[in-house]
Amino acid sequence: MSKRVKFTLELEVKSSPNILFNYLNSPSGLAEWFCDDVNVHSGNYVFEWDGAGQEAELVRSVNHKLVRFRWLDGPEDEYFEMEVRVDDLTNDVALVITDFCDAGDEVSSEQLWESQVQQLKMAIGS
Repeated sequence: MSKRVKFTLELEVKSSPNILFNYLNSPSGLAEWFCDDVNVHSGNYVFEWDGAGQEAELVRSVNHKLVRFRWLDGPEDEYFEMEVRVDDLTNDVALVITDFCDAGDEVSSEQLWESQVQQLKMAIGS
């Protein structure tokens, strides 16, 4: 098994923090940019892509600030996190993503997230 590495990506999003957060934690918001559909069963989120589902538990949620999910079929110590960060001086809003990937796949994983966040920006109108 290849070594897994943690990476963080920060992308500016022109949106109010509250609107952005709704796209990160609600099933309907996530389905607009992150995946094809999201259903919540027994407290777990089932993300669907091309008819196949992958189940994750919501590990942590801080209202209007952060959501952290862990794939149920993944390592216990891995997660993906989306945080809304507001600059104190400029009030610029950024989406900070933390995720894990195989060593050597950081560039393609970051590109995938950047592509997804482009979909998010289009959904928000940013």
